[in-house]
Amino acid sequence: MFLIDMFNKKTTMPTPEGALPGRPEPIPTAETHFVNGNPLKEPYPDNTRSILLGLGCFWGAERLYWQIPGVYVTAVGYSGGFTPNPTYQETTTGLTGHTEVVRVVYDPKTVSLEALLKVFFEQHDPTQGMRQGNDIGTTYRSAIYTNEDEQLQTALKVRDRIARHRRLLRHRMTERDTFGEKRIAGLTGPQRFFTT
Repeated sequence: MFLIDMFNKKTTMPTPEGALPGRPEPIPTAETHFVNGNPLKEPYPDNTRSILLGLGCFWGAERLYWQIPGVYVTAVGYSGGFTPNPTYQETTTGLTGHTEVVRVVYDPKTVSLEALLKVFFEQHDPTQGMRQGNDIGTTYRSAIYTNEDEQLQTALKVRDRIARHRRLLRHRMTERDTFGEKRIAGLTGPQRFFTT
């Protein structure tokens, strides 16, 4: 029974009251990106925009994005949950509410948000719910966290275009979230980002 209970907790979003407490201070991380040497943390150049994308394990996802011309820097971390400054071990319990995400900082004059979202939708299956392949839990749910309304509208447009090619996508990506409000699964406005 213990393993079943543990599995169920990993695939159910915690309530804010039931989430792990976390800590007030950020987890120490590198200052610059290992591959391109650009700063991992803000402030970024004025000509850039950023978006948080959750498409399963962030290590493989990050590599997809840092190779794209026009991407200034990528950083992995957690977002969309309740626990401030969580550790990896805490997020894998399913008790933080966070998903693994990649912060993609990009120059929109060089690479379009549509091109970045095309990679997002082509490289994972957003209809799998609280998992991606063998990775199971809220940590691996599909998510797009936008920073501005224009990004949200673009994400909806790209999602709808992809949905025409994958008949179930639109239906499966609309659900009731843990707060009882209907929303597009994983498509929301600004969220705090915690680097790892």
